[in-house]
Amino acid sequence: MDGDTLFTIGDLARRTGLTVKTIRFWSDSGIVPPTDRSPAGYRLYDLGALARLDLVRTLRELGLELAAVRRVLDREVSLTEVAAAHADALEAQIRVLRLRRAVLRAVAKRDHSTPEEMDLMHKLAKLSDDERRRLITDFVDDTFGGLDANAEFVDMMRSAVPELPDDPAPEQLHAWIELAELTQDPDFRAAVRRMAEYQAAERGRGDTTGLHHDLTETVRDAVGRALDAGLGPASPEAAAVVDTLTAAYARTFDRPDDADLRQWLLARLDIAADPRAERYWHLLSVVNGWPVPPSLAPVFGWFTAALRARGA
Repeated sequence: MDGDTLFTIGDLARRTGLTVKTIRFWSDSGIVPPTDRSPAGYRLYDLGALARLDLVRTLRELGLELAAVRRVLDREVSLTEVAAAHADALEAQIRVLRLRRAVLRAVAKRDHSTPEEMDLMHKLAKLSDDERRRLITDFVDDTFGGLDANAEFVDMMRSAVPELPDDPAPEQLHAWIELAELTQDPDFRAAVRRMAEYQAAERGRGDTTGLHHDLTETVRDAVGRALDAGLGPASPEAAAVVDTLTAAYARTFDRPDDADLRQWLLARLDIAADPRAERYWHLLSVVNGWPVPPSLAPVFGWFTAALRARGA
């Protein structure tokens, strides 16, 4: 076949698999103009038009709008630039579709869900990474703002932000929804603020020992053994555990191990006893795919009850 071969619209349709209507529309739009006309006035196309038609079909199948196709064909913009821009647009669309799928899967796994709950899930799932980060930043600012709180702890709160995957599992989506609602709960904010105020007051009285990780491990180990042994917090055997732990607190805070220390310790434990604080870190771990930390609520609950049983 030589370069002088001309094709009718019907010929192009048979060669490309496109409909005559589609080819005529693209021709009328000037995207694939005819090369010539027959004596009877029918449009004719050469091999260059056939190649142009194949390119148009490929770009359209990839999702490019006709306006973008025309700009490529007219060399107003390079194919590379259009492809990159379109790939970015598709990436955004894919992310939205994945989130919609995650919302629907999460709703399907619930025993019941109202339209309002589904709408909230969809809105929160669509938040960008920056918007999720800002949600946590606002929560931290509102909670610790203006206080001489432990800088290490506040920095940890700021840096531990939820990173919801593009294709989250239903449990990650549920955890993110609950976490977002929790940070907006005025009662929870007030409870965490009270904890922060207590910490600030303690720092004002000279507590500069940090986050007390060693003490937490000491309590976890001692009470864990008591729980494994089946010791009740009011049992006589629990007294030795309490004595060991109050002695550890006395050493850490450089205080006498007396009744005042036990009253102070009980008040400290009561301030930190809100289970929602631990729930916050649990939810954040689920969202980010981190190992979920074991709950310390049974440990410190036992310790608090044992202190009360000893008359603290």
